[in-house]
Amino acid sequence: MREPANDWRATLRRRTLIAAVLLGVWAGGIEARLLSLQIYRHADLVTRAARQQMRTIVAPAKRGDILDRHGRVLATSVDADSIYAVPSEISNAGEAAGRLCIAFGDCTQRERQALTERLGQSRAFAYVRRQVPPDQAQRVAALNLDAVGFIKESRRFYPNKELAAQLLGWAGIDNVGLSGLEYAYDAQIRGKPGTVLIHTDARRHAFSRFERPPTSGSSVELTIDEYLQHIAERELHAGVAQNRAAGGSAIIVDPHTGEILAMANEPTFNPNAAYRESQEIEHRNRAVQDLYEPGSTFKVVTASAAIEEKVLSVDAPIDVRAGQIRIGSRVVRDTHDYGRLSLTDVLVKSSNVGAIKIGFLVGTERLSQYVQRFGFGHPVSPDFPGESPGIVWDPTKWTESALASVSMGYQVGVTPLQMVTAVSAVANKGELVEPRAVRAVYHGNRRYQVQPRVVRRTIGGDTAALITAIMEEVVERGTAREAQIPGYTVAGKTGTAAKLVNGRYSKSDYNASFVGFLPSRDPAVAIIVVVDSPHAGTFFGGSVAAPIFRRIAESTLRYLGIGPTLNPAPPVIVARRDEASGRQTAAPETAGPFVSFVADGLPPTMPDLSGMSAREAMRKLVTVGLTARISGDGFVVSQDPPAGAPLEAGGVSRVTLERSPARHPSSAPQP
Repeated sequence: MREPANDWRATLRRRTLIAAVLLGVWAGGIEARLLSLQIYRHADLVTRAARQQMRTIVAPAKRGDILDRHGRVLATSVDADSIYAVPSEISNAGEAAGRLCIAFGDCTQRERQALTERLGQSRAFAYVRRQVPPDQAQRVAALNLDAVGFIKESRRFYPNKELAAQLLGWAGIDNVGLSGLEYAYDAQIRGKPGTVLIHTDARRHAFSRFERPPTSGSSVELTIDEYLQHIAERELHAGVAQNRAAGGSAIIVDPHTGEILAMANEPTFNPNAAYRESQEIEHRNRAVQDLYEPGSTFKVVTASAAIEEKVLSVDAPIDVRAGQIRIGSRVVRDTHDYGRLSLTDVLVKSSNVGAIKIGFLVGTERLSQYVQRFGFGHPVSPDFPGESPGIVWDPTKWTESALASVSMGYQVGVTPLQMVTAVSAVANKGELVEPRAVRAVYHGNRRYQVQPRVVRRTIGGDTAALITAIMEEVVERGTAREAQIPGYTVAGKTGTAAKLVNGRYSKSDYNASFVGFLPSRDPAVAIIVVVDSPHAGTFFGGSVAAPIFRRIAESTLRYLGIGPTLNPAPPVIVARRDEASGRQTAAPETAGPFVSFVADGLPPTMPDLSGMSAREAMRKLVTVGLTARISGDGFVVSQDPPAGAPLEAGGVSRVTLERSPARHPSSAPQP
């Protein structure tokens, strides 16, 4: 049987068709796959490729240093080892965590459990502990554990440990400021992180690298003096412990510039281990965050308003014979029946009844204005973002009872920083200067200094002088005798205020405070001490806070080299030979505290001091080489030797002062 001649052609066509169909299906599949990869999944694949082929590592910036006013380091950054692990390569997570915790030596059960869980995950990277001390790093390295390694990180270090802890604050594990000045100036201190871009091949081998280095942060110079800070913290700690108190604050300020020389808080903490500290109360900066009713220290504001507005003179009599005053249903009592008191003695004796009567004469409108002028009711410094503004009621809501309370320092909430700023205005002749904790910022190679800023005038210079004299008498013969420092004039005011507990004033918990400045006629520093809830038998500001003030002030004066202002040592007069003329003239002896130059010819005569203030008289006597022995207050009414008498170098002049309204217009009674 014969086959058809065209069978092979049909077979070829059939096979060709099948091959074409298969080729078309294959080409269509390729095109579909390319369409999917290059269009629909393009973005995802590019991202995955970049992740696999490029590695970006953040190079953290080094935080700038924080320095005290003399350049001593208070906070700096150091390299520290951080320990990491590759959990996917660890076979027994529990055993590894146990050995690591033994090496650390301070693991809690909770931390050990968390570490076990982290090491048990199938991950390529996990931190074991970051920024560990060198001794812990050495012990972990000695274990030679597989899948455990070290990387270098920058760690914040505070070389003085607890010193100024609440003021400085602290930076967290990622070198970000979390509190205090570390937080307030984080943008300047932190710097800018850098980046490292690494390209790798399919075997993860790097073949190119691009770096953008980090920019170091700016250093910040504080107004704080490290030694004065140590003094304040030492004496505050001793005082709080001695009085069995819950805590306290102390601030030293330069009243002329507003520079905060020290800011101490008790209790405190170690910022090097702050992330492990759980007691929030220790981290809090009481000096700028805690509110308290100032009590009698606030009477300085009430008296200032009365004198500035010419409502009363310093000698104006105020009747407090009843020893109490009724305001509505309230009865406010003094500790004693004082009879009649002058405005001066109202502050010297700290009479609540007298302060209320002064407040009523001043009135709500005027007193509220002075409360605002002295800085209460709003933050006073830009260096503390967490500063409390305080509590001052809207004057339109002041009742008669509220006016009485504010007049004696109740029903108003202040911070220690606000209170010392207000009294510093008195020390600065009535000008309120903005308190600052930052003195300068170093950016690059340049130093940008923060200039003092006068906020406003609170009272006139004459009023400030009268208030200063009153505050001197508070220390000399009033409630603040414990603040006296031999050889120095001190101006201050005590305060004792019951604390609000569950909406009622406590009969066992008080805030004891003292605020003052010295030397009072030419102040170098203003200091406030506030003690929270003393329970050692006494709770008055004069017996609790004033002794702490005195000890801080004594050490501060010695450190600053400020000599006595009362009855100082006599000046030293020495002869100096003029080589040109051969004549001897008086010349300074470098070892002496003062030098008086004797003019040619006759010896100097005693100047007429009548009507001068103590400061003016002392200055005049010093210029003629005499030592002043001053008694009394006010203005000069008699002197020995008399005016015009010949003087001997190194002699002593005795001057008597009295308060005489006729000699000083601002002290005259007002109608």
